[in-house]
Amino acid sequence: MTTNDGLRLLDPELYASGGPPHELFSELRRSAPVSRWEIPRVEPFWAIVKHADITSISKRPGKFLSGPGITLAPAEQSELEIPGFSSMRVVINMDPPEHRKVRKVASPWFTPRALRRIDAAVDESAEQLVDALARNGEGQADLATEIAIKHPLRILSTALGVPRDQEATILNLSTRLFAPDDEEIGGGTQIEDFAQLGQEFLELFLPIIQDRRQHPTDDLASVLANGQLDGEPMGPMETLGYYLIVFNAGHDTTKNALAGGIRALVEHPEQFEKLRRDRSLVPSAVEEILRWTSSVNYMKRTAAEDVEVNGQKISKGDALMLFYASGNRDEDVFDDPFSFEVERKPNPHVAFGYGEHFCMGAHFARRSLAAILNQLVARVETWELAGDPEWIKASFVVGLKHLPVRFQIAS
Repeated sequence: MTTNDGLRLLDPELYASGGPPHELFSELRRSAPVSRWEIPRVEPFWAIVKHADITSISKRPGKFLSGPGITLAPAEQSELEIPGFSSMRVVINMDPPEHRKVRKVASPWFTPRALRRIDAAVDESAEQLVDALARNGEGQADLATEIAIKHPLRILSTALGVPRDQEATILNLSTRLFAPDDEEIGGGTQIEDFAQLGQEFLELFLPIIQDRRQHPTDDLASVLANGQLDGEPMGPMETLGYYLIVFNAGHDTTKNALAGGIRALVEHPEQFEKLRRDRSLVPSAVEEILRWTSSVNYMKRTAAEDVEVNGQKISKGDALMLFYASGNRDEDVFDDPFSFEVERKPNPHVAFGYGEHFCMGAHFARRSLAAILNQLVARVETWELAGDPEWIKASFVVGLKHLPVRFQIAS
């Protein structure tokens, strides 16, 4: 293995040219399932590519920590204090027992039963977006921007109290945070730009927090604004961090899964036809889309002590990169893993992580995806790619930024 192979694991430029490096992942699963890499400008790390190792590590949060960070920051950024961000405390970067206490603030809002309160809004959003495509019965559109981005944006903005006239603002902030290397959608955000970005998040969410404390409702914004830890109000940095992670993680992962899922259905017409014939397959299709797209490509964990993983000795303080996109193609777990199968069962994917940090928004994402699928299955008559899909220049949260499709849709 060479330095170039290590760059293929992480370099946003290479992801922009074709998405996750699945050929390299497959080679590593066969020959070096726990491999150490040293590449320029980032800390050395172990690449974890097998499903069994990913789940085993994820089940031991006391030995494999999230607190030191979940991504490999550039060396020049690792010690930089970024106003507005460095002071925020985000649940995804916490370890037990603190993580469990902070997670409980919002997790009840994300249960399937609790999410029924937004069922109407989710379905309405999906219907309106497909209505907009269907006005002329046929046409061409970028379904990444016209469907995938807009659907979770509208729902999460509503839940978090973001006024409709500020939806474009929060979308801009989100793409600048999660795709800073992509000049088109992320603006090519530099290290020095993050201070301003953090300030803009503060200016957006602080008025919402203040309003929900004075006028609470049953929405998620009120739950977070009035959250308590050990009987005391949650601190301002924990509260702001919660808003930040709920919107950004919930939006970017869901919209990337939607865009990739639509592409998969366009490129696999026989699978789309199965859904048209049997709408009861929508839930299993959602799971296959989540496995297939693996929007969160990786998470970092840090060894809390000397430990062994799949025969390799890992030293205390070492960084381990759990490549979910690789685990979701593991031949030892999935039959024919490079086939897109809407009827796939069982489907023990790790698209939402595993164990302690399993995504609390999983039910929200599934519900959002299902609403769009139900509309498309019921109304799309024909569709095909109208150009080459384009990948976001990002290696952490990965997906398509453009998906041109030619279609005929029933009104």
